[in-house]
Amino acid sequence: MAASKTTDRVFELARPAAEALGLTVWDVRFVKEGASWYLRIFIDKPEGVGIEDCEAMSRAVDPLLDEADCIKQSYYLEVCSPGLGRELTRPEHFTRFLGEEIRVRLIRPKDGKKEWTGRLTGYDGGVELEAEGETYRFEKADISRVNLKDDDF
Repeated sequence: MAASKTTDRVFELARPAAEALGLTVWDVRFVKEGASWYLRIFIDKPEGVGIEDCEAMSRAVDPLLDEADCIKQSYYLEVCSPGLGRELTRPEHFTRFLGEEIRVRLIRPKDGKKEWTGRLTGYDGGVELEAEGETYRFEKADISRVNLKDDDF
């Protein structure tokens, strides 16, 4: 199964388990690092995520993943918080954080800059950002990543 189909399937499996625990699934990533595969499920809740939440989610989702058997190779399951400088990847992330300060990293420089910081003013697949009194638009194909602004970014 392709990585994107795997993450979509895991997202759907994990969502009800997360909701039962008072959590939301922020994102799912299935990545190879060195010789090992990692399935990372990022969880969130309004008051912030603690280690107890990660443990509870791991215990809840592990048997669901075993039963669904949607990942053929061996992998390590990690459940974690998206953090303060969380990456925005899904349309609902951008909607939730309209008006917030974000950082956009581009694949290639625009106006001599590869990194832009400003207020998220719109999202329709592309990102609109207000910075230095101007509005800038970045197309999805030109973006490397978008994160909430965090001083530790």
